Formats: sequence, structure tokens, C-alpha cells
Amino acid sequence: MPYINILTSVKVEDKKKLLEEISILVSSLTNKSKRFIMAKLDDDSEMYFEDESLCCFLEIKSIGSLDPSEMAKPLSDFVYEKIGIPKDKIYISFEDVPASMWAWNGRTFG
Repeated sequence: MPYINILTSVKVEDKKKLLEEISILVSSLTNKSKRFIMAKLDDDSEMYFEDESLCCFLEIKSIGSLDPSEMAKPLSDFVYEKIGIPKDKIYISFEDVPASMWAWNGRTFG
């Protein structure tokens, strides 16, 4: 934890680089070690958001450390700069998960 899921209509050429870079960004925004960031990318997806133009949905889950009002702009900027999706075609969902509902290494965090 944290976990970031990127779903986009764009075909991303360098998937590993994008996942590494967004992991670094999420680590810095949450003040959590990059070692514990899990990132997933579903690119080249059939998506519709007002029309068939480029769009993206980001889903971020974490045990605490989420500040959506502070995180939305840097995440939107990242998606725009790295894969060219306009900020008005990006949705971001933030979910603060209770420690008792998140497990790693065979046990929950709380």
C-alpha cells in the first residue's frame, strides 16, 4: 500500500517507465516508501467520456496519507505530461482503506 490503478484509452509505449515514475510520484505525495507502492496499468482500453477522445481513470487506495485536494493536481499534471490526456478528461478516485482491511505478507496492517 498505497495502490494506484491507471486505466486509459491511450496505448502507452513504455509501460515500465510510466509505472516506475508514477510509483515515485505517489510515494512522494503520500510520504510512503516506494518499496510499498503497487501500480497497475490498463492501457489501450475502450473508454468513453463525453466522446471517444483520450481519457484516463486513476484509482488510488491507501491506509491513510491521502490528501485528495493536494494530490489531484500533481497526478493530473503527470498524466497530461506523460501520456497527453487533457486534465478535463481525467477522473481520480481516492479511497482511504482501514488498516484492518488491508493485508501484506500474510497479515493485516491493523
